[in-house]
Amino acid sequence: MDFSLIIPFVAVCIPIVALARRPFERWLEAKERIAQATSNDAAERAAQYAAKTERLESRVAVLERILTDRGTHLSDEIERLRDRPLN
Repeated sequence: MDFSLIIPFVAVCIPIVALARRPFERWLEAKERIAQATSNDAAERAAQYAAKTERLESRVAVLERILTDRGTHLSDEIERLRDRPLN
């Protein structure tokens, strides 16, 4: 093995690595910002879906109550609910 080539190789590699370090760090920071933005977007959508699901479950509960409550008149109940805001 020719050790006379190792020292020049190392002498060339050290400055290259030192110069490439900062762009690599910037690239990593950009990737981290993208991942954080994606995570925030996913969390916001999950919260919106949860709120929508809660509203739909509330509406289904009202419909179940209307269908199972035999003591009320269906049309009167629908008219009363129509005037009430959803949330």
